[in-house]
Formats: sequence, C-alpha cells, structure tokens
Amino acid sequence: MPTTLRNNLTSAYIDAANHLAPKKARKRIVAYVESYDDIAFWRSILSSYENDERYFQVMLPSQTTLSKGKKMVLMNALDSQALGSSLLACVDSDYDYLLQDATTTSRKLNSNPYILQTYAYAIENYQCYAEGLHEVCVLATLNDRQVIDFADFLRRYSETIYPLFLWNIWFYRNHDTHTFPMADFNGVTRLQDVSAAHPERALEQLATRVRKKLNWLKSKYHSQRRGVELLGLQLGSLGLRPQNTYLFVQGHHLMDNVVLKLLIPICTQLRREREQEIKRLARHEEQFRNELTGYENCLASPELMLRKNDRYKNLDLYQRVCHDLEQCLDKQE
Repeated sequence: MPTTLRNNLTSAYIDAANHLAPKKARKRIVAYVESYDDIAFWRSILSSYENDERYFQVMLPSQTTLSKGKKMVLMNALDSQALGSSLLACVDSDYDYLLQDATTTSRKLNSNPYILQTYAYAIENYQCYAEGLHEVCVLATLNDRQVIDFADFLRRYSETIYPLFLWNIWFYRNHDTHTFPMADFNGVTRLQDVSAAHPERALEQLATRVRKKLNWLKSKYHSQRRGVELLGLQLGSLGLRPQNTYLFVQGHHLMDNVVLKLLIPICTQLRREREQEIKRLARHEEQFRNELTGYENCLASPELMLRKNDRYKNLDLYQRVCHDLEQCLDKQE
C-alpha cells in the first residue's frame, strides 16, 4: 500500500477493496474518531445502522502513529476527496457548529455530508446531560434518594451563563480569540465549592461573577452590544437557548468544573447515608463490617458512572446526529 494510503485511508481505496470482496460480503465503512474515548460513543450510534449489507469499523485516523485529535481526523479530509461513502469523519463540534461560516474549518465541517459532528460542544456534554445525572448518582452510591433536581440546576446554570456565552462566541466569530478567550469564560463560569445541602449558593456566587464580567464587557465594548443581541437570535435558530447553554460550552470544563463539582459532594452525602443505615441496622459488629465491605465493593466513582450516562439519546441534538448519518447512508444507496 502506498505510504499516503497507509497513513490515511481514502474512501476510494476502501470502495475498491469492497468491490474485490465476495458479492455476499458486507460493505465496510470506516469511521475516523478523535481518540480512544470517542470510540464507544460513535460505535453506539453507528451500530444501530449495521445490517446484512454494511458494517462500520471505528478507528483512529492513523494506523502508523499515536497521533489523535480533531485536527488529525480532518487534516486531509477538508482539503481533499478523502471522505466519501466508505470513509466518514466523526468529530466533536467544539465551537465550529456555532461559528458556521466564520472560519474555513467551520464552513467545511458544516457543509460536508461525510463529516458527522456532535452539535453539542463534545461527547462530554452529552454525558453530562441533566436528565441522567440522578441515575449516575444511583449507580455510584446505590442510594436512590434524590437530593436535588439536576435538570433545574443545570437550567439555572445555563440561564446564568448564557449572556456571557454570547459575548464569548461573538468575539470568536469575529476572529478575536484574545479579548475574551474560552479560558477566561471558563474561569468565570466554573463552580466553586458546592454544598450538597445548599447547592443554590454556588449558583448565587456564579451569578455575581457573571454579572461583574458582563458589566465590564458592556462598558468597554458598548458599540458591539447590538451585534451580540442579534447573535443570540442567530444562534437560537441553531438550537442554542438560555436553558441549554451547558450543552455548548467546552465539554471538559463542563464535566470537571461544573457537573463533577456538583456530583461529588452529593454522592459523598448519599454514601454516608447508606453507611449510617448499615450501622443502624446491623445487629453486631461483624455483620456491620461484612455489610459495609460488601457495599463498598459495589461502589464506583461518580466520574466513571458519568462517562456511562447515555440518557441523552432523546435529546434533539443527538437526533440530528442520527439524521445526518441516515442522510449519508441514503446517498450511498
């Protein structure tokens, strides 16, 4: 195999290989993903569309190096005809979906039918989907008591950060990554210490920081306020709303600095409640130790269970990913 094909397969090459296979053999469609962590997510989507005629092979973009990431997946695909009916690129949207035609990468990503994107910022945003967070706590603690309404908490979190998020996207759309970069936005919108008993206090502190930053931006860049307001209307047509902003912020930031900051103290409280129950109900010390050991052996970390959260499959953004795949497969047929 030539070096270029050995490093990066092309759809035409895979098509040719499929044609050489026995007539009854299923067609192989390769799906490039960004990292090992992404394989399970994209496999869960693609496997639903396998049948007697086709199957998918999910893999990293290079078979000769450990190079990974979105840039590696799209490096040749955006500037050549590498993608096609037998080779798909499956990537996180990052900000590219919301940027639309503002950059060359976003323009090509949003127009190429053989690039599947998450629409949410990343896979981590799906895993942090609020409707599944109570179940995450149950799996991590084996305690089904609902401490807070996660959907309401993340809705309020989203509504708080939404106006600041618009400013962040506004600068990026205008090719300005220095005035208010993502790192600064993340610094303002991260949660500080979260109390399981009073999680609303973290939101109050957040609101104070956001308000301070907003006032500074509106004062210093007063002439751009109207543009930011109009941007909100444009992004609304793409699915961004004040209530779901958390789905569009940086995924690792959301998981590490927001959702896990909330889950960890709640899971700690739920585990203590279960341990206290075991101690109260145990008839003697040996039974207590045995029950407690058995309970502890069944526990898992909130982060691990969070990464297994798949309640997002009814989410409209996820359904768009499935629709894009269906259209891609229809083209092949």
